[in-house]
This record gives sequence, structure tokens and C-alpha cells, in this order.
Amino acid sequence: MNKKIPTIGIVFLQVILAFVAITPNTVQAGSYDGYDLAVALLADPSALISSQYWDRDAAGHRQSMVLSSRGNLIPTDGSSFAIFSTGRADLVYATSNGLCPGSERGNWFQGGQYGTPRDEANLQMQLLVPAYMHYLYYDTQFFTVEYPDYIGTQYNDQLTITVNSPSKGVSSYIINVNGGDFVLNARDTALLGTGYNLFSQDNAPSGVDWLQSTPNTNGADAGASALIGREHPVSPGEIITLTIDLKDEGDNQFDSMAFFDNLRFSGYARTQIMARKTVTDLNGNLVECEDILEYSITISNIGTANQKNNPGPEFEDVIPANSQYVAGSATAGSGTITYDSGTKKIQWDGSIAAQSSIALNFMVTINTGVVNNTKISNQGVVHWDENEDGINDRNELTDDPTVDDGVDQDGDGLTGDDDPTVVSVWSFEAPTILTEDFAGAEDIVGGKAQESYQSQVWFDTSAQSAESNFEVSPSYHYLTARSFKTKLRAVSGIQYWNYSFSMFNRQINTWEVWFTCGNGSEPADLYLNFTTTGGDDITKIKLEYVFVASTPLSCSYQVKMSVKTPTGWVQLHSDYENGYLYNGWYKLRIEKNSNSAMNYSLMRNGVGVTDLITCQGLGSPFSSLARVEWCSTQNPVVSPIVFWDEHTVSLISIT
Repeated sequence: MNKKIPTIGIVFLQVILAFVAITPNTVQAGSYDGYDLAVALLADPSALISSQYWDRDAAGHRQSMVLSSRGNLIPTDGSSFAIFSTGRADLVYATSNGLCPGSERGNWFQGGQYGTPRDEANLQMQLLVPAYMHYLYYDTQFFTVEYPDYIGTQYNDQLTITVNSPSKGVSSYIINVNGGDFVLNARDTALLGTGYNLFSQDNAPSGVDWLQSTPNTNGADAGASALIGREHPVSPGEIITLTIDLKDEGDNQFDSMAFFDNLRFSGYARTQIMARKTVTDLNGNLVECEDILEYSITISNIGTANQKNNPGPEFEDVIPANSQYVAGSATAGSGTITYDSGTKKIQWDGSIAAQSSIALNFMVTINTGVVNNTKISNQGVVHWDENEDGINDRNELTDDPTVDDGVDQDGDGLTGDDDPTVVSVWSFEAPTILTEDFAGAEDIVGGKAQESYQSQVWFDTSAQSAESNFEVSPSYHYLTARSFKTKLRAVSGIQYWNYSFSMFNRQINTWEVWFTCGNGSEPADLYLNFTTTGGDDITKIKLEYVFVASTPLSCSYQVKMSVKTPTGWVQLHSDYENGYLYNGWYKLRIEKNSNSAMNYSLMRNGVGVTDLITCQGLGSPFSSLARVEWCSTQNPVVSPIVFWDEHTVSLISIT
């Protein structure tokens, strides 16, 4: 399917451009949103003389960003890297209006979908070449949703890196889908969380599609190069100009992104190998016995000398303990890959041309009977030739880009570049009932509460002390040895009970908690807002202190509990007059009732259920519960205290 521009539209656009001069929006890189793009890229910022940045986004330079991580992207040097985008760099998915994942009609800033000028981001840096340095190196990676549909067409976004050296002249590199650098597609785990792990929703992935981030058989609809290293000749002591330019070509709608880091000088040309490895559980959710793990390895020669196919394998990887190789699963983009059953090794033989990459994959099945929390740890090694003598005399360990344990395992002075890929096995049945009694080893008296099931944390709270309290309390409790105390005012802000059930491959069905409250002496309230991960409302509970005449001033405000519905608040009644909650212990229970409604019940100790209502929710299903937000709209001098005891949730299988 071709992207077609109506002829009339072209003529009309040409007429407009004849009268309108469009200039890019410029900004000093050092003042960009408080970040310095140039400093984020440089291994040694002292080489920077000046820098300038511009893009087409007049609303605030959203086409570039400094990050410490994004999905499986991590810095190759230091603690930060920069990304440049033809769309919005601040959005995880390169799609229309930031929809996740939305469609391939990405963000554009000037010229419309097909017009000009094209979306473009441009960073220019003036650098002083240190003494004895003759080469400029950097690490980069190119991502685009034009891959693989538009290979060989005019729709060919490109990254151009140019160095202007007074002594060596101008040298440039261009990276796009029409080159040979693309070895990764959306199925490779290296793209997870980058915004380019995108798949078409229909059975025709070519052309403009609606996309999703869940892998399917309909086709990958984005891709990337591996991590690429490039070099430019320079001379010591001179001032050079480096220009990084990412630009839409052919249209403005299919977005692309460039990763850039580790800009450094060197005294010599070299072979340099970088190997990265990721793992995916093909069964999804918890890693369990008999699940299949797929390992993806990219080996990049980021130097300027070729890595030849020397005697012996260039890559070896021992199948991890407690697993078995899946016959026939090993694949390679080039060269020869085999499995040696005697040594239980994956072995690859082949060459890697300068400034190119290869991708390898293999799968294993986790053994039955593996005990809970067993670590399935795996790390391969690349054998390569550092000095071009025909002998593989250097080793490079594969690293897990998602982990940095702070340990330098191979003595190269870096951490996080050599961590093995590790997954933990889950060998218990997923729970159906989870209880937090606020008296466990992970609960901190005077601080936060936390609860785990078989080492999997499913409940965690924030902590707020001082004049307001949101903490584990040892002094007042009912069914258990401790309780959780809330004493909140509006100035306390929002506090949280956080939940995570996805690792159990289950979703919540009921939520219940015992609590006690009493009368107050002035206006007060407490809100429990049940929300999704994204902050969308599920339901709301309110404790409101209502004035009652003809009662002592010290206790003239009675507690009224209500549920928020789309049409207003509905009271949950106790058996006392007006349904108010006087001193005593109560249990609040919320139960899923289809996707759009919930059952709410209130029970008093020694009495039983005093009220039961069914109400429509506030938009999001109860099964998507991720947190309860606790807050108040009042600032009473004497803030009422509520104690919460034995909190229980029940889980059901995801439907």
C-alpha cells in the first residue's frame, strides 16, 4: 500500500509555501528544559565549546529528551542518554495523539501529514579535540514505524550524523530503513518499552494500520537497527562541528526515533564488540515450570575494523541450569548457529562487518519440579579479535540492558554492562485469597505497610507521619496484632495503598477491610478513591463528619459513610439512627458485579450486615484496581483517627 498525496493538495501546498516563510524554532541546547542535550551525550563534557538545538515543535521542543532509561534502552556511558524523534519524544508510543498504541499516523508539527517542511530535530555541537585524539566515536540506534512496510520507497526517515573537521573535511553517516543496519523488529525483546514494539491489529500489516503493543501473528509493524557505533577522523587540538539531524522523508506521519550516547574521542581505529541479551517468557505472566523462554542476542561491531570468522566459535552460550533446549529453535541473521547437546552450548560461527550487527535467538523450556524462586540465570560470551591477527583473543559478555546491580563483573570499570539475564521461577498455585494483617515482617510500626505472597509483593503503602499520620499502628487493633492508622488533613496530600495482582495472572474480585471510627468535634472527611494504574476512577468511598444538634460539642459531628455513583453519593447505613457510624468495629466489603457495577456492604461487629447496595461504577472496571488514594478536603485542628484492621482481597482468573 502506497502513501498517496492528492495532486490538488500538492499544488495548493506549493502556493502556500510561496508566500509563507517557515523557520525552525531554535534553542540553545544548554537551556533545553533544564537539560543539556550535549552534556548527556558526551563521555567527557569538557570537550564541549558550544551547542545549539532546534526542532519543528513550537509548543516546547518535545522532539528530544534526556532520559536515564526507556524500556530496554539504557545508557551506554554514564547515567543518561538523549533521544530525538520526528514525533513527540516524551511519549512512549510513537503514535497519533499519544494513544497507546493508537495508529501509525504519528505526531506532526508543521506541514500536516504530507506537507512541508518535514518534521525535524537538529543538534549541533562545537567540540575541541583533545591532544593525541584522531577519531570521534558514538553509539546510536534508529527506530521507525516505517519498517518493514516502506523499505525501498521514498518514505524513508533518516538520521544523518555529520562531522566537519578543518583538517579531515566533512564525513557523514546516514541511517535509514533502506540501509543494511536494520536487524531488529517489534518481536525482539530489545524493543520492549521503547514505543516501537508495535503490531498490526488486522491481517494486513502493510500500509497504514491500527496497532497494538501485544505480539501477535498479524505482523510486526516497527523495527530498529541494533546499537551501532560510528567513527569520524579528526585531528588533535582543532575545533570540529558535529551535527545530529533526524528528519521525516516523504511525509510527516510515520514517526522515527534515534538513541544517541557515549560521544567520545579515541587515538586509533578499532574493532569493538558490544553484546546485549534479553529474555521473554512466551507463556506470559509468571515464569513457571514448563514455560518456554526465548533469548534474543544482538552482537554489534561498533568499531571500524571487520570481525572475521576466525577458528573456533565467535559466540557461545550455555543453556541455563533447570532448563532444556527447544530443538530447532536457534536462529541467526547470518553465519552458522548450532546446539551442542554434549556441552549444552549454543554456538555461532560467523563474521561481523565493521559498524554492523547480527541477531541471534534460541528457546529453552523450564524443567518440571523446579522449586519456587529458583533463578534461571544465563549469560553468553562473544569471542573476538582485537588486533586483527586472526585469533579471537578477547571476550565480551552479553549484558541484560534492563538490570544494573552496581557490580562490575568483568573488571572493565562499568556496572550494568555485564549483568546476566535472570528470571525467577514461580512454582506455586496462584492465590485466591490475600490478607494483610499489618503485623508481618514487612510492616513497619510507625511507617509503611507491605505484604508479599511467596516473595511476590502484592500490597504496598506510602507513609506520612508528623501532624498527619498514614502508618502501621501497634496501639489499637481488633482481629490482628496491629492495625493501620489514618489521620489525614487536606495539607497531607494524597497517600496510597498500592496493589499488584498481574504476576498471579489473576484479577481482584472482592475487597474488604475492618475499621473503627468515632465522633468528632469539628468538620472533617476522609476519601478513599479506587483507581487504575493510569489514575482512572473505579469507585469512591467517603467518610463525612456531619453536625448533629443536641449533642455534646466534643462529639457533635457523627460519621456518615457514602458511595459515589455516576448520579451522586449514596449512603451506606449502619443500624444506628440516621445510619451513622458510632464507636465500634465495622467491615466494608466491595464485590465485583459485572464489569460496570459493584456490590457494597457494611457490617457491624456483633450485629451483621446493616446495609447492602449495588451501584454503577465511575467508568473503569473493578478488576483493574491498582491503588486506593486516601485524602481529605478539610483541615481540622483536631483531626479524627480511623484504624483499619485485617484487609483481605479475593482473586479470580482473568477473563
